Amino acid sequence: MVSLFKKDKHLWTWLHQWISPRSLRSQLLARSLFILAALLLLIGILQFWIMESFLYRNQAKTMEEQLMSMPPVWLGSSSRSGATNNPFGGQSGSDPRGSGNRFLYIPDRSLALFDNQSGFEDIFGEDGLTAPRLTSVEYQNITDRINAKQHVPYRIVTDNKGNEQLIVFSSPGPRNRGLPMVQMGTATKPLKDLIVKQLLIFLMLSLLAMVAGLVLYAKALRRTLIPLSSMVDTVQRIDAGSLAERLPSVQGQQEVDQLALSFNGMLERLEDSFEAERESKEQMQRFLSDASHELRTPLTSIHGFIEVLKRGAASNSEQLYSALNSMYGESMRINKLVEDLLMLTKLDQAPQQEQEVIQLDSLLLEMQPQLIMMAQERQVHLDLTAEVHVMADAHKLKQVVLNLFHNAVQHTDSDLGAISISLYAARNKAELTVKDNGSGIEPEHVPHIFERFYRTSSSRSRKQGGAGLGLAITRSIVESYGGKITVRSHLGAGTEFTILLPLVKSEGYAE
Repeated sequence: MVSLFKKDKHLWTWLHQWISPRSLRSQLLARSLFILAALLLLIGILQFWIMESFLYRNQAKTMEEQLMSMPPVWLGSSSRSGATNNPFGGQSGSDPRGSGNRFLYIPDRSLALFDNQSGFEDIFGEDGLTAPRLTSVEYQNITDRINAKQHVPYRIVTDNKGNEQLIVFSSPGPRNRGLPMVQMGTATKPLKDLIVKQLLIFLMLSLLAMVAGLVLYAKALRRTLIPLSSMVDTVQRIDAGSLAERLPSVQGQQEVDQLALSFNGMLERLEDSFEAERESKEQMQRFLSDASHELRTPLTSIHGFIEVLKRGAASNSEQLYSALNSMYGESMRINKLVEDLLMLTKLDQAPQQEQEVIQLDSLLLEMQPQLIMMAQERQVHLDLTAEVHVMADAHKLKQVVLNLFHNAVQHTDSDLGAISISLYAARNKAELTVKDNGSGIEPEHVPHIFERFYRTSSSRSRKQGGAGLGLAITRSIVESYGGKITVRSHLGAGTEFTILLPLVKSEGYAE
């Protein structure tokens, strides 16, 4: 029972796959053959209709010509002496081959005389086909059209024996207007047999064409889908470790080429995304390591001073003051680090900051006394363009300028150092530059200068410098206002930081 169920299941699966194939090649082949079969069927129907109409018209024309060439005396009653009697006065169906009155007999034809007075005579009677009889109204209409020299089309009717006939109508000639009209008919069965024979031949040829098309089209389709199969094989080989592999962009098929280009673009985006994720993980690990190190150093120092105080140094006022002063400095360092980390987190989570129209040159002039105090003996020079307005937050911009200025102070000589701040407006941008004549930055450090916890000094215990977050915060603030910050530096010649911010009018509308 189980075996029979499995066989039925396999049979049902095979039938389902045959009826509804899932392979693209099978679907294209099945649909193409279906379209071909539908076209052949349509051609067969049209061929039947055209051939039937053609054969019927030819047969009708032939019979009309026979009637037109037929002498009227053949249709009338005549004695052996040649006297002509009333056409409807003779006996219907008399034998024209014997001693009767008729001189005409045509095999496979029916022949009848009619007029518009309901007169009708079957010429051949039982000797040939039975002439089908129409209604008196139809004969009257036909007679009127013939007398008016109008062409009367053929008709397909059925006689009293159930045989379908094609009948035509004609007059006995222009000189015999007093004689009845003539009706000739022939059976349509031979014509239909010929049509069916032709259709059978067409059907056999169509089946052969479909079988040949199945074989040839299957091979052509297989060759056509080779690029697509190659793409499938390539895609199956690609994983997270081989995203650099690309598909051939030119394979001779426009749709496949477009698919390959789209897929290559997707691979590039995936590769960039994986690379960005990898770099993000590395930066996060480095960030956690650096943050832990920066926090651990002052905490270790504070812990050491507490140990010293617990061992008796608290009783010595001088040692107590020195320890508390150092602990205070380390706590300030921790507080600054935590504030910077919170600032970076806030900038990452909400890159769009509160903004208002700020006159940047007035802001820098307002900060000039504070900058001169920070510079101590160093020279400070300001070159500012008036009426330069940007959309930003004044407090955040002050922090940016102070970070860059403090960085310049740290890397210039206390007596010979010179720091310049310039502000220009060009190409719808406000260009703010902070330049010093300090020691400069090594070229290998310049690409990483804005990374978090990155410091050009390899020693983490140096007395000068912070945790390496100032420039990272500066870049985040500038970019949050749609700006950009760049750096140029030469060893022994100094460093120059340039900030570009979008210019706005004083009313707050962009120029």
